[in-house]
Amino acid sequence: MNKTPHVSYPDSAHPPDTGGETRSSGTPAAPASVPVPAAGGKTALTIRLQNIPLLRGLEPEVLKQMVGGLQIKQAGRGALILHKGGAGDHLLFLLAGRLQAIDTNEEGKEIGLSFILPGDYFGELSIVDGQPRSASVVACETSLIALLPRRQAQMLIYHHPLVAERVLKRMAASVRQASSYRAILGISNAFQRVFALLHHLASVVPGGLVVIDQMPTQQEIAIMVNTSRETVSRALSILIKRGVVEKDLRRLIVRRPEVLREAAIRKDTFGPDPGSDGADVPAGDSPSS
Repeated sequence: MNKTPHVSYPDSAHPPDTGGETRSSGTPAAPASVPVPAAGGKTALTIRLQNIPLLRGLEPEVLKQMVGGLQIKQAGRGALILHKGGAGDHLLFLLAGRLQAIDTNEEGKEIGLSFILPGDYFGELSIVDGQPRSASVVACETSLIALLPRRQAQMLIYHHPLVAERVLKRMAASVRQASSYRAILGISNAFQRVFALLHHLASVVPGGLVVIDQMPTQQEIAIMVNTSRETVSRALSILIKRGVVEKDLRRLIVRRPEVLREAAIRKDTFGPDPGSDGADVPAGDSPSS
């Protein structure tokens, strides 16, 4: 898993909410760090570039050269970070918060592609091939983003084999992930699509526990599998009632991963009509609300 870059806040654990608006600032700083000014000229936080996974291991002089062109943007929940079809002018890094890449299907309905977490970078396809953005990106919560101009980003990728290798591996992983999502969307039963996505998102953590960290909201899951929030709620209710999963703050513990896998493959795992098994989960009582 990627390590979250070091971001120091003096008074709070998260950047202040901007009400959906974005603010930006680009200020030269000491080598390998970027101070972001707050109101009154005070420094609200400092970003240490060497803690960003893509940049880890680079020479301090290389990171120092990046600082002059780097811009910092703070985006409120719901803010549009990238627009599909837009110009690929920057390589972007998520420093804090959470983003989601989205696209639209033939009917014009939004489809969630993937989540972007702190430490991740995005927008690299347009940097490499010069084509417009392939998807839109929106902020799921108040987020902090760093933007590196295209020319500097190309220099970073093409002149540093370590960075190039990481970008290539990331592209390969993205292709595999896209293939998995297409397979999930090809499932005709909506409940199975929910089960399949949860199985795909689950991972084994130290100690052998199977969990979904940073569980997406019900609406986010609905967008990702092309169904309604109510269907997601009912699917989660079934899994909780059968003891397959268990809520644990912002994560979901998969107590019976073999059953979850079977439910993703067979639509009759919980009977011929899984939607009739239990009532909807109230909005405030779901692990993904």
